Amino acid sequence: MKFEQAAGTNPIDRQKIIGQPTSRIDGPLKTTGTAPYAHERHGPNHGVVPNQSYGYILGAGIAKGRVASMDTQEAARAPGVLGIVTTLEQELLPPGQGIVANIFGGAEIRHYHQAIAVVMAETFEQARAAANMIRVDYDRADGRFDLATLAPQARVADESGKLKGEPFKVEVGDFAGAFAEAPVTVDATYTTADESHAMMEPFASIAAWEGEKLTVWTSNQMIAWSKGSLAKMLGMKPENVRLDSPFIGGGFGAKLWVRADAVLAALGAKKVGRPVRIAMQRPLVANNTSHRPATIQQVKLGATPDGRLTAFHHSSTSGNLPGGDVEVATQQSRLLYAAPNREIFMKLAVNDLPEGNAMRAPGEAPGLMVLEMAMDELAEKLGMDPVELRIVNDTQVDPEKPERPFSERHLVECLRRGAEEFGWNRRNPKPAQVRDGRWLVGMGMATGFRNSMATKSAARVRLQRDGSLVVETDMTDIGTGTYTILAQTAAEMMGLPLDRVTVRLGDSDDPASAGSGGQWGAANSTSGVYAACVKLRTAIAEKLGMDPTTADFTDGEVRAGNRSARLSDAGELMAEDRIEFGDLDKQYQQSTFAGHFCEVAVDSYTGEVRVHRMLAVCEAGRILNPVTARSQVIGGMTMGVGSALMEELAVDTRFGLFVNHDLAGYEVPVHADIPHQQVIFLDHPDDKANPLKAKGVGELGLCGVGAAVANAIYNATGVRVRDYPITLDKHLEKLPQVA
Repeated sequence: MKFEQAAGTNPIDRQKIIGQPTSRIDGPLKTTGTAPYAHERHGPNHGVVPNQSYGYILGAGIAKGRVASMDTQEAARAPGVLGIVTTLEQELLPPGQGIVANIFGGAEIRHYHQAIAVVMAETFEQARAAANMIRVDYDRADGRFDLATLAPQARVADESGKLKGEPFKVEVGDFAGAFAEAPVTVDATYTTADESHAMMEPFASIAAWEGEKLTVWTSNQMIAWSKGSLAKMLGMKPENVRLDSPFIGGGFGAKLWVRADAVLAALGAKKVGRPVRIAMQRPLVANNTSHRPATIQQVKLGATPDGRLTAFHHSSTSGNLPGGDVEVATQQSRLLYAAPNREIFMKLAVNDLPEGNAMRAPGEAPGLMVLEMAMDELAEKLGMDPVELRIVNDTQVDPEKPERPFSERHLVECLRRGAEEFGWNRRNPKPAQVRDGRWLVGMGMATGFRNSMATKSAARVRLQRDGSLVVETDMTDIGTGTYTILAQTAAEMMGLPLDRVTVRLGDSDDPASAGSGGQWGAANSTSGVYAACVKLRTAIAEKLGMDPTTADFTDGEVRAGNRSARLSDAGELMAEDRIEFGDLDKQYQQSTFAGHFCEVAVDSYTGEVRVHRMLAVCEAGRILNPVTARSQVIGGMTMGVGSALMEELAVDTRFGLFVNHDLAGYEVPVHADIPHQQVIFLDHPDDKANPLKAKGVGELGLCGVGAAVANAIYNATGVRVRDYPITLDKHLEKLPQVA
């Protein structure tokens, strides 16, 4: 099915099941511990292959240089050891899709904890003990690890975010002239920190060979991408590789790609002739895989006294390994606010830290942390309410292409509704004026923005003899509620109750879906199921001798004219299709919007920050399931608190590693850190997005939250901290005197 024009009325609009608050159908499995996550797929309950052995990855002890020699003799003789594969006996594997770091092979070390060996043994403890017996000599080389010192040598990236093509700058009008003439200006530099995905489930895989065919039971967000990527790295035909990932314990972008756990499990299983099971140890999650790169950003804003932006500059510098991408922290700035004179670009510094790559809301998450703080600073200089400043600068068209309108843009409604619900009129605009005992109290807000992306997605639907339905697609559920919304879509389309639909996910033998990432998963995968159901409805109606164009599917029956039949009367039927998109996303800018509001308290003695309450008002097309959508948004809000107040990978600039590479040293929010969170969804179905008129919402919950927290801290204390995370040491000495 090709989606080439705005969606008209269709069965989804009935919203008997779609759009209704529905508990997750996979909830009982997760709460009883019976959902089969990758490393748990052994034993009598959900074992996938017998006789599994354990693998343990050895990571490099240097960040740059070469492996001079490796002595594995003692390790090979250790109890229970079945075999060892070292990087020196393996040619450098070709890069997988989306990855620039070396996964395995060869003597060169490009980053700390790069995989250099895997040990297979009968037990995990035996594999770990033997890995620690491997003696490695290195030839260490000097590396580049400090973004601040590298920034002056950074170069403007090309339009793809790399350093291969021509430098790319958005230049509209005369920014320099307009900024020089602006009555009110802001010119400030901000930093955001390196961050880890820190998902609950580490990278984990079980690999088994059957002749030339390889099956990997893994934890991965993008099955079709990763099947092809793994085949490429191992020099195999894609049809000989199967990936299976029905449940994922968090990914946040890290699991978009194949990583060392899957590759080394496959190599290890080939070596020892037995299935190999690997769970990547936590320090390697931070250093071996990927992270959100730190940024140094500059914002220059010029405005008239009534708050209208006349000059807009946003630039960002980040670092990555050779061949890597820039952190696209300025991408939202091209679309968010109107300004006739604009200058936007990104710079990339080549470094030798572990790979920087996609992390939840890449670009907008760190970009809005900065832009929305700068907007607050401008509002203060103007003596203007921060909400009104953003409303004055709203635009209904792409600022760079005024002939291209937004398909649906209700940012102003998000902001006004949020201000009303949050009690924004009670905010004292003068900082450091509100006290509650020893606590300084303040409110802050920020705009949320994230693009909505259309991408093809396929599914197969099977009508069973008893009239029930099975949905099959390689789509993944990373804790987002995919099982539930796909079941809701199929149930709505086929006129069935939810408990008559079974959803099977994560198997690369099933039709290739959009996958989970970039806030594109829900809207596109449900559209793929919609397309397959349209095809199945036609087949059923024709078999029952009814007109497919008038047939109504309701309550397990098909009705047309004065005839009716039960679905089961059609027998067993199967349909497979995919959603493909025309150029509506080129004619119309498709984005999602939010207003984020936050109240904090800062201890006037210690500088400790406590978040009191949070609100997000979101506009993201039709909300497919308010329960699962709310979970996504509050999860994003929680991550935003982490980015604002605590999350930071500490870089050892001498040796090139993230030293706090575990969940004891890398702080993330816990229950005690998170207060009441309120989420409001505006009802604006977007008929130009897809047949379901839905857009993604999960990453929108994060975008802008960090700045809302930071702006609340400033309102509470009068101390502006432009370096995230805002830890107490950065403002303690500047807090108002305690009375």
